[in-house]
Amino acid sequence: VQLQASGGGLVQPGGSLRLSCVVSGSISSLNAMGWYRQTSGKQRELVAVVTHGGSTNVADSVKGRFTISRDNAKNTVYLQMNSLKPEDTAVYFCHANIGLFPKSYWGQGTLVTVSS
Repeated sequence: VQLQASGGGLVQPGGSLRLSCVVSGSISSLNAMGWYRQTSGKQRELVAVVTHGGSTNVADSVKGRFTISRDNAKNTVYLQMNSLKPEDTAVYFCHANIGLFPKSYWGQGTLVTVSS
């Protein structure tokens, strides 16, 4: 199983980015998928998670600005990030729980830099 994240980059404050993460390989059951982020010296933190059925949970720090969604037919999870702030700068990691007895998988991370 592999998770391939993309869509990071440099954006000005107030701008938008859309992250994508595609899951490939032997996937028996793709359960909850999510995005986490990490900055240097800090622990990885949850940004948003979406269940297979589409229920979502978004961190208070990004609520109203970030939206998580998924396309089950494409085994893909998205993170639409609007009104970006410098404090959103981080490496963003996608995550998925896969299998009947769920196992945790991580993508490689994609860097988002919000700066003028």
